[in-house]
Amino acid sequence: MNHISRLRHVLAGALLAAGLVGTAFAEDIRVLSAGAIEPGLKAAASAFEKQTGHVAKITFNTAPELRKRMDGNPAFDVVIAPPAVIGEFAAASKLAETRANVGRVGMGVAVREGAAVPDVSNAEALKRSVLAADSLVFNRASTGLYLEGLLKKMDVYAQVEGKTTRYPDGAAVMEHVIKGKGSEIGFGAITEIFLYQGKGLKFAGPVPAEVQNYTSYIAAPLASGKQQALAQQFVSFLSGPVGKPLFVAAGVTD
Repeated sequence: MNHISRLRHVLAGALLAAGLVGTAFAEDIRVLSAGAIEPGLKAAASAFEKQTGHVAKITFNTAPELRKRMDGNPAFDVVIAPPAVIGEFAAASKLAETRANVGRVGMGVAVREGAAVPDVSNAEALKRSVLAADSLVFNRASTGLYLEGLLKKMDVYAQVEGKTTRYPDGAAVMEHVIKGKGSEIGFGAITEIFLYQGKGLKFAGPVPAEVQNYTSYIAAPLASGKQQALAQQFVSFLSGPVGKPLFVAAGVTD
């Protein structure tokens, strides 16, 4: 069973367990979220809607864009972001006190379907693979910034910089790799790779454990949100017995 099928299977089981409780007073909740958890969040939002009748309208952005969106008077009820970003918002009194640990996402390696799969079994193998690749593709967000730093620590960044292509977000990275040619390696959040797997993209494996980087994600209601009670309910749902397994099935681990 592939990751998409497994996600659908878990979603169906979660909804059955939840009893598909609905409400005649459905309302919308506005959610601003980092993009790396998109597959799990969409599944959890769907389960939340079927259980409660309330609809989560989600806007996905990179961490820098989340900060821009939160400037001034943001029109959202819930924000989901890495701990450092959540800390900034909390310090600026933009968040309510409730928090939920959604999970963490590791970095993975991807190639287009049919291309040779690089050896990423350990740090030295990864180093050899990036040097041998025709090109490298990664984003300018947190995943890409970490990878850039890692390549510098490996003392290969100067050698590979000229063959790198950078994009603002992970989706553009995956689409580039799918349409690419030659020996090309893409890097991104494992959840994003899973989303495109079977659609022209192949998951080559996670970045080796000794150099892996996990990004955690926390959900919190906004202090200025119009749907305070519903926002609290949604945040609690994400880390509860129905929501949590859906994130895990999508590659968002504890």
